[in-house]
Amino acid sequence: MKSGDHATIDVPESSTAAKGEAPLIATPKEQKSGLKKGMGIFDFLLRLAAIIAALAAAATMGTSDETLPFFTQFFQFEASYDDLPTFMFFVIAMALVAGYLVLSLPCSIITIVRPRAVAPRLLLFILDIVALTLATAAAAAAAAIVYLAHTGNPNTNWLAICQQFGDFCQKVSGAVVASFVNVVVLMLLILLSGFALKKQ
Repeated sequence: MKSGDHATIDVPESSTAAKGEAPLIATPKEQKSGLKKGMGIFDFLLRLAAIIAALAAAATMGTSDETLPFFTQFFQFEASYDDLPTFMFFVIAMALVAGYLVLSLPCSIITIVRPRAVAPRLLLFILDIVALTLATAAAAAAAAIVYLAHTGNPNTNWLAICQQFGDFCQKVSGAVVASFVNVVVLMLLILLSGFALKKQ
């Protein structure tokens, strides 16, 4: 080896650089898309929970009926949801909310498959507000009647009937609780949709 010669060392190129593979760290755009997809999945699960709560409220109220074991020659003591227009409105309203939530599931699936789609999220946001308004009105009206059934109102001579119709009051009270669970879930859905739209 002569003094004028220079030694060269060949450094092999890494397989990652040679193949041109992308780095393992996700880009901000991919992270944003993953976040929206996660919110879409959470939206779908919340809608399933809201459907169960609305159906439970409507079914429980719709089957609330109790007849006392004693009666007179002219009267039979019976309590049923269809005796009160407020409870009938409650059943119809919760059935409509449950029907809407079932029909909204395809749009929720679209937000999972296409996380960047704005139109389905905006449509769900608007219709969820309408459903929340209807559910809140039905739940609040039924809660007022259930309160009177439990406590009565001496000032207006409204007697408490829950001491006599215990099973009926238990059912309608459970229906009201389920309806307020539905209201809370709908509020979460609206907040989630608003947050997702803000992140667009």
